[in-house]
Amino acid sequence: MSTDVKTPLAFRKYPSTTALQCFETAARHLSFTNAAQEMNMTQSAISKQVAQLEEMLNLSLFYRTPHRISLTPAGKTYYLEVLEILRHIEAATTSLMSNSDNSEVLKIVSHPTFCSRWLMPALNGFGRAHPLINLNIKELAGPFFSEDQNVDVAFLYGDGIWGGMESIKLFDEYNVAVCHPDYLAGKAPCTSNIAQCTFLQLSSRPSAWYEYFRQQGIRIEGTFVGPRFDTFHTSISAALLGYGIALVPLRLVAPELQSGSLVRAWSYAAKGRGAYYIAYPLSLGNSHKVKVIVEWISTYLQHSNDPKQDIECVR
Repeated sequence: MSTDVKTPLAFRKYPSTTALQCFETAARHLSFTNAAQEMNMTQSAISKQVAQLEEMLNLSLFYRTPHRISLTPAGKTYYLEVLEILRHIEAATTSLMSNSDNSEVLKIVSHPTFCSRWLMPALNGFGRAHPLINLNIKELAGPFFSEDQNVDVAFLYGDGIWGGMESIKLFDEYNVAVCHPDYLAGKAPCTSNIAQCTFLQLSSRPSAWYEYFRQQGIRIEGTFVGPRFDTFHTSISAALLGYGIALVPLRLVAPELQSGSLVRAWSYAAKGRGAYYIAYPLSLGNSHKVKVIVEWISTYLQHSNDPKQDIECVR
């Protein structure tokens, strides 16, 4: 979305940042006295700023009694809006101050678990190699792209087809069933013990366990039943604590399998319906910073990827 800087804004009567800060602080503390201490101002100055703000808005933001203040319904609504505005101002100011004139900011989005378990190791050393590219990494569990989002690169799971995006496949997904080493104690290490097991579920993949067993030609009841979690990270944590068996991508749980803190409940690994991709808007195809991150990730895969890791798990 572009903004025509030559077009004047229709509404020019805005409250000052000081007035908004005074209001936000007073609303948070529900006290002009405490707000004055935090803002290093006098109580009367805080009260005057808020009164001028109310006069400009032609609304009462606070109920006032001799001993306390409280927010009016309009004040509660305005407080949430002002809080968000001040946070945006703080973030924009901090970002501008932290970057030199000749540096670039690379805005990345990724699913939280993939970010912490794969992307962070992959980006190790990137800052030293490219000191003029500052990474701004945001973790999102939901949709990553919309017209109003400002994103340079995303690490996505799916079919590789996203409107207006160029995508490069990183690797396929193979899901393995993992649990604490003691969880299967006394149980036969095969699918005959399924009825005794608790399946840890992922909210975004409600049929994952059904698909896991369907690929093996196994029909059982209860594949949709079990504790439900929002992320693979929480599901893995639950498995480490012995809650049950988690079905997670092999690459995301490799450290725990290597250390022995988790074990494979069953040997089979189910190929996922999608794969992992690095994607970026078509409009950024010639962007220097995007080219740099794509090359970095490609080099990382060439040097760290062991093809046998995924091939052996499906034998």
